[in-house]
Amino acid sequence: MNFFAYHGVYPDEKKNGQNFIVDLELYTDLSTAGKSDNLKHTIDYSNVYEIIKQIMQTSSKNLLESLCEEISKTLLESFKISSVRIKIKKPDIKLSDEEIGYAAIEIFRTKI
Repeated sequence: MNFFAYHGVYPDEKKNGQNFIVDLELYTDLSTAGKSDNLKHTIDYSNVYEIIKQIMQTSSKNLLESLCEEISKTLLESFKISSVRIKIKKPDIKLSDEEIGYAAIEIFRTKI
């Protein structure tokens, strides 16, 4: 998922914004959905997208770690999933006027 948002430690990141890429894996038993071919037996990824979009575009966090934690907590509370893996990338990052490709944080969280 690609978003333009205003997260970062530095003032220009919060003022000008930047691109973010969110990679997501949700873990749950999909056997019923696989047999029934019915959306009500699985996780509607359009709902997942809307939750992540809301978090990415309405808050302003300093750290990718904080974004990952908020997204994982919300998804674990909102859906019948046992765990989630989230990776957030900042693809247009520069350090000391040098492009480094991207910076990223990845976390794995389980329902307690």
